[in-house]
Amino acid sequence: MAQPERNERQRLRPAPLLFEPSEAAADPEHFFDLESMEDPRELLARATELTLAFRAATDRAVEFQAVAAAQLADPRRFDRLTPADIADRAEWTEDYAKKMIEFGRSLLNESTP
Repeated sequence: MAQPERNERQRLRPAPLLFEPSEAAADPEHFFDLESMEDPRELLARATELTLAFRAATDRAVEFQAVAAAQLADPRRFDRLTPADIADRAEWTEDYAKKMIEFGRSLLNESTP
């Protein structure tokens, strides 16, 4: 049941994250222009869009981390890395690196016909 749920999540596309101009990003009070919205309905809608977009971006980034970890740990690579080496590079614990390697392998196996 987890697979259909994951596919459904991937089909949902939240609002795109738009990059802010550098001068706006330099202002710590500025965040995607939310601080300037006066209508609470509009604020809630845009903040929700951003929340969903950041969650989706985080999920995708974690999947890419896992795939990269699995590829780096592949025993067929002459330059493969140990889980400890991967943990050090990614600033993870070794146990977490092992879990990410396993997760990455499962993602790679899903994509292989």
